[in-house]
Amino acid sequence: MNYLTSTGLLGAIMSGVSLLRGSRETKITWRAALAWLSWGISFALAIGAVIDTRRARQGRPVSKDSPVYSKQQKDRQKQEKHLAKELKRSR
Repeated sequence: MNYLTSTGLLGAIMSGVSLLRGSRETKITWRAALAWLSWGISFALAIGAVIDTRRARQGRPVSKDSPVYSKQQKDRQKQEKHLAKELKRSR
């Protein structure tokens, strides 16, 4: 449920609803087609961010082009340092 309430996903859904209401009674023009294309891209990016966040929280690898990737790498480095310290203490 936490992933479904992300701001990017909610924003994409709300803009889609607004776009749907606005285009209900108008003709399809090239501007309307571009607006729907833009909404589709935004929605796909929001879903991708939710998927990447979920994968990172589960400890699964995230693709290198994801904004979550750098945070995941930093967390791994911290974990490796912590494990190295624990290994030194146990010796």
